[in-house]
Amino acid sequence: MALWRIRATVDDRPGYLSVLTASLALRSVNILAVQVHTTEGGAVDDFLVDAPDALSEADLLAAVTKGRGRDAFIARAEAQGLADQPTRALALAGRLVHDPDGLGEALVALLDADEVRWRPAVERPGVEPGRMTLADPAGGSFEVLRPAPAFTPAEYARAQALIELSGALLSRDTPEMTTLLLPDGVELLIRPTTADDTGAVRDLHERCSPRTLTQRYLGMGRIPTDARLARLLEPSGGVALLALTGARVVAMATLLAEGDLGEIAMLVADGWQRRGIGTALVRRLIGYAERAGFVAVVAHIAADNNAMRRTLGRFGAGPVDREGSLVSVTLPLDSTDSSPATSA
Repeated sequence: MALWRIRATVDDRPGYLSVLTASLALRSVNILAVQVHTTEGGAVDDFLVDAPDALSEADLLAAVTKGRGRDAFIARAEAQGLADQPTRALALAGRLVHDPDGLGEALVALLDADEVRWRPAVERPGVEPGRMTLADPAGGSFEVLRPAPAFTPAEYARAQALIELSGALLSRDTPEMTTLLLPDGVELLIRPTTADDTGAVRDLHERCSPRTLTQRYLGMGRIPTDARLARLLEPSGGVALLALTGARVVAMATLLAEGDLGEIAMLVADGWQRRGIGTALVRRLIGYAERAGFVAVVAHIAADNNAMRRTLGRFGAGPVDREGSLVSVTLPLDSTDSSPATSA
């Protein structure tokens, strides 16, 4: 026997679902789970079935057609499909509690999507063939791509609820410990700094190359003094965050208060760069800055620090001022410019 997923539309009239299930039963197809999605074009029935090995995709399509099903989608399925959609959605919501930045992966898993993209433009929410557009409460839109089967209103509602949950988790009033899951499966702990972190943060600096230190401290390629590290760990009017694997710090991000502006700075160990850590930390700092009432955040970075410029660009960073080898990038804070790109 083999697991298959079958989705087909039938007329939303009494008895039509039984005709389709009877047609499958005549071919010894055992229905393990079923969902019914109500749409304007009829009832979309989504089955997980166990079919004899001898049956091919064409045989199942013929059975669906004979059972008055149309617009059929048929594909092999995995055992995890046995979990019903409410259970699946709750499990993904639980994952977001520990990793709010894992929204892209959660949407892919929830919708069996090929790709999820975040766009800064606010687009009209809705579904169309192969594409779903979802509103990001923090501004912008999510675009979900899946060639087949066509999205249903029920799937749209579930995905939008997941996005709103992620937004609520990220907007909590105080920075808290959370787990960041990197694309390669590595988990990092994200938490605020304390005065006891001086030794671990110094170790981070000692493991960074002179180039990385120069980009972070704008020409000063040496490790800061303990007094300066202490000020960075407890910034007045701001916040500092660490990313750790075990007891080792692999990245540090700070938000310093400059009147009604917040200044963002980042240090990521060489072996951990270009893995999404900077984006995750910057997103949290921006959320804190918004809640603290800053009108904008600014980053003073080296002109050749393209990685940091790309990271800030994902959040819609605006004015860029250059003075010699120094670039100042400003991100105004309002309800439309505070969410990063999300991809899977």
